[in-house]
Amino acid sequence: MKSNPTNLTSRTLATAAVALSLCAATAFSGEAAAEPDDRLSEEQAAALRHAIFVEIADGERQQREAEMAARSIEIDGFTMRWLERTFGDPPESGRSLWLSLHGGGNAPAQLNDSQWRNQIRLYKPEEGIVIAPRAPTNDWNLWHQPHIDTLFTRLIENAIVVHGVNPDRVFLLGYSAGGDGVYQLAPRIPDRFAAAAMMAGHPNDADLISVRNLPFAILMGGDDSAFNRNTVAAEKSQRLKTLQQEDPQGYTYLSRIYPGLPHWMDGRDAEALPWMAGFSRNAWPDRVVWRHSRVPHQRFYWLQLPGNHTPEPGQTLIATVTGNQIHLEGDVPEGLQILLADELLDLDQPVEIIVNDAPHSVHQPRRCEEVIRQSLLNRLDPAITPVAKITVSRD
Repeated sequence: MKSNPTNLTSRTLATAAVALSLCAATAFSGEAAAEPDDRLSEEQAAALRHAIFVEIADGERQQREAEMAARSIEIDGFTMRWLERTFGDPPESGRSLWLSLHGGGNAPAQLNDSQWRNQIRLYKPEEGIVIAPRAPTNDWNLWHQPHIDTLFTRLIENAIVVHGVNPDRVFLLGYSAGGDGVYQLAPRIPDRFAAAAMMAGHPNDADLISVRNLPFAILMGGDDSAFNRNTVAAEKSQRLKTLQQEDPQGYTYLSRIYPGLPHWMDGRDAEALPWMAGFSRNAWPDRVVWRHSRVPHQRFYWLQLPGNHTPEPGQTLIATVTGNQIHLEGDVPEGLQILLADELLDLDQPVEIIVNDAPHSVHQPRRCEEVIRQSLLNRLDPAITPVAKITVSRD
């Protein structure tokens, strides 16, 4: 992305820069108070979000360009390399990014290298940058481990900054052990992706309930019976069908189990790509379902755990926006932060919090530079950056 803030006047930016407000949402009672002069408007907050993104991206550009040129990222002692191909002409809104995960697993490095080099040849979207990462390890769970989430976040951010990738057009797919990884990663970090496709993999302990807002494809050979992949794929497809019946606005899915085909599906699985390309990420869904896995995360869409809270695997939090009410159900920790944007609800009106069907509190959100800046420092993804927040406490 270019460093020039477009469609923003210098007056708008100057006004936004001085229009700082307290970040904490104020408790609301009775009549709505007059809007204080130091509150950011929706336009000012949008201007700041863009300007701060450009500022941070420009400050980190040299390092991120070096990583992309080397096709290698190292974090916490783990190095991930990748192969890359580009297809089609770039749209005005920015290129799409396709992360394609190779198979292999608990095998010699040479075998995993062979699977990696083959993976970059498998899929050809009409448009986009296809990146086939090389797993940093040669373990059976090469795409399950916590360092993958960190490395992928860095890679996606790099692609946004360096290649102008549209952050709402990032796709995840993988074959065999790479399909195992899709089963695991999609529920853990669905807010990174526009759609995901699992080819010929096994979920192990993954639960798909958290992919409520992530279109998910399951593609499997009907005769792929090793580790019961075929029967488990049918079970997971039925699980998505049931979830969609219970929640018709969520759980968009595609299921293809090809009769008579073994582990290799003769390329039939490529039909997932045009299906996936029809979606863009919903960065601010009005309902999220967050079931914690064995790899904990502090943020999930517009929910963020307090820094001192470590969730237990299986704990579930459901958050729903109705008008300017936010309903929280399930495991709601003390100090939960609700991250807000004008794409989610009306920040100029009070927001009511309801916890497990009981009215909890009412707040007047305040758009705030500090919230925007801190979020972008944590995750350089402007489309999902909040401009205000509410902390849920027992006080």
